[in-house]
Amino acid sequence: MKTANLIEKERISTLHFSKEDVLKDPNARSRRSYDINRATILGNAYRNKAAITFRTDEGELKTVETTVWANDDKFVMLKAGTFLPLKSIVKVENC
Repeated sequence: MKTANLIEKERISTLHFSKEDVLKDPNARSRRSYDINRATILGNAYRNKAAITFRTDEGELKTVETTVWANDDKFVMLKAGTFLPLKSIVKVENC
C-alpha cells in the first residue's frame, strides 16, 4: 500500500470521492464495518481517536486521526461534524 498523507479533519470537506467502493473484497468490507462500529463505540464511550485511511477520487491516500462520533451504511461522522463516505475508507486503526 502507498504511504498516506496525514490530513486535518477540517480539510476533508474540500476533497472529492469516487462513487465506487475502494474495497472490492466482501470480507474486507465487512471488516471495515466492524472496525468503524468499534471506533464509534470507543469514540463515544472513551473519546478514543481512530486513524482512518481513505482514498480520494484522484487516488490519493490520506489519513485523519480523530474521534468517530457516528456511522451508518454510507457515511462516518467525525468530530466537529465532518462526514466521510464509508466507501472511501481503506483502513481503520484505533490510536
